[in-house]
Amino acid sequence: MEINKLSLDQLESWLWDSANILRGSIDSSDFKNYIFGLLFLKRSNDMFEEEVENLMKEEGYSREEAEDDSYFQLPEEAKWENLKKETENIGVTLDKAFAAIERENSSLENVVTTTKFGDKEKLSDDVLQRLLRHFNMYSLRNDHLESNDLLGAAYEYLIKQFADDAGKKGGEFYTPKGVVQLIVQLIKPQPKQKIYDPTCGSGGMLIEAAKYIAKQEGGKEDNVINVSLAGQEKNLSTWAIGKLNMILHNFDDADIQKGDTLVSPKHKNEDNELMLFDRVIANPPFSAKEWWTPAEVNVETKVGKDGKEKKVTPNYTKVVTDSYGRFPYGIPPRGYADLAFLQHMISVLKQDGKAGVVLPHGTLFRGSSEAKIRKALLENDLVEGIVGLPSALFYNTGIPASVWIINKNKTEAQKGTVSIIDASGDYKEGKNQNELLETHINKIVNAYDAAQDVDKYMRIVPISEIVENDFNLNISRYIDTSEPEPEVDLEAVQKQLAELKSEEATIDAKLVGFLKDLGI
Repeated sequence: MEINKLSLDQLESWLWDSANILRGSIDSSDFKNYIFGLLFLKRSNDMFEEEVENLMKEEGYSREEAEDDSYFQLPEEAKWENLKKETENIGVTLDKAFAAIERENSSLENVVTTTKFGDKEKLSDDVLQRLLRHFNMYSLRNDHLESNDLLGAAYEYLIKQFADDAGKKGGEFYTPKGVVQLIVQLIKPQPKQKIYDPTCGSGGMLIEAAKYIAKQEGGKEDNVINVSLAGQEKNLSTWAIGKLNMILHNFDDADIQKGDTLVSPKHKNEDNELMLFDRVIANPPFSAKEWWTPAEVNVETKVGKDGKEKKVTPNYTKVVTDSYGRFPYGIPPRGYADLAFLQHMISVLKQDGKAGVVLPHGTLFRGSSEAKIRKALLENDLVEGIVGLPSALFYNTGIPASVWIINKNKTEAQKGTVSIIDASGDYKEGKNQNELLETHINKIVNAYDAAQDVDKYMRIVPISEIVENDFNLNISRYIDTSEPEPEVDLEAVQKQLAELKSEEATIDAKLVGFLKDLGI
């Protein structure tokens, strides 16, 4: 009997309807945590059952033997058939199910238990029962899906939808897809490379890099994408989403760590040295403040003239000490972490590595310690390119941003230059957010790859010219997008004025004649 396989449209609609069941019970910005948890639970059950049946059929195992030998261990407490029968204390039962999954699968430790279903003030048994019935509508076995990547695609859809729903908070876990695709196509990751995102959010940049690699020659081996993915994320719930996102995209071996990358980078080798990567791609939080936690935890106080105790603002140039030597070009100010993230990325790049990172426009021209860092980066010829993006592309800010392309191994033609593009006009206008479409991405990438000047759009700028501008990278200094004022033909204007005067005199004479006829 032929099975009607689940399509992406059906899956997206089905998953979005689950959000409607939750509306009114919890804040919309929390929807993703509950829906992603149940999606993972249903998917795990269906895949487990599929694997067990295949082992019984192909290897002649008993059910008990097949369950013991399966790749994913599904404990009795987490089996869907048992869960969907529950009518009371469903949330507590679900919490126990997720805890049991983590107990049996060490790679999921602290991933699926980050969301608590057992709070009845948030989720009643009736709501949870409706959700379980809703998630029971479709089978999520591989054989019942139109494509193996269907779950991953639907997951991306939900992440995007929830980012829209969460408004500014959405920027914490999601970078608009057009921006991600642009950066990936600018840094061009290759098969067998190690890709890293130090602020990976829900993992979208890593997954997009892997998709790009899959299309290259040698990008897939035995239907597995030939890439190694690594990332770190500070926010616990976002880290959990990122881990689930990797699993649902079949990147079970992706090394996604949790923690503050600037203070405590997690990707290290046996000698406790930072691991190195071929490509680094990131969208760090824009201009994060008070970014060196040890200095903020131990803030000194002093007694003011009024006799009251006041906190002493930490001097970051003195208090930031990094055992990994990641800030050789200077310590960024307390109020702007942008160039701290950038220097971290440079420190983990291989000698032939490239990085693509989204930073606020201010990094191009801000002064003080940031100016010194920018000067050092340019003097060391690490900046391959700068792409100025349109405003209002991101959830967490309306300001324009820029993409920095870092290259530790420039070609002879690239040495001593920076490719600068003003793509501020390349976007589709939206009600709340602007959007980069494929046509805009292609325009930017084609111009960048061609490495030739394009009037009012792109320039290959010699670093010597940037030096003359005090190492200021403000794009308007190098690309003039203003339209020239139309030339004025003075002789023609004077002739026109003379004609107008003549006409005026004629009209005046006629008017005088009319007035005389009227006896005035």
